[in-house]
Amino acid sequence: MIEYAVGYAFVCLALALCCNVWRLLKGPTIGDRIVALDTMVINVIAVIVLIGIATARGTYYEAALILAMVGFISTVAYCKFLLRGDIVE
Repeated sequence: MIEYAVGYAFVCLALALCCNVWRLLKGPTIGDRIVALDTMVINVIAVIVLIGIATARGTYYEAALILAMVGFISTVAYCKFLLRGDIVE
């Protein structure tokens, strides 16, 4: 039963990633593109966790945690650059 749930989740996340790529490419403003990129990072984290569930290995959870930290820092850096024009003060 868990195999079907994981497969369904992969399909749903693939559809979500396609929608995110569309918004990233067609976003009318740079803010929309930043939000789409952040949402893509969240979806990729979910895919990595699903791979960890499917293979029953714990290293995928650590990779998801590292990607979450990097994604947060990159989103903050993009937003700071958008607002101030410079990342480091």
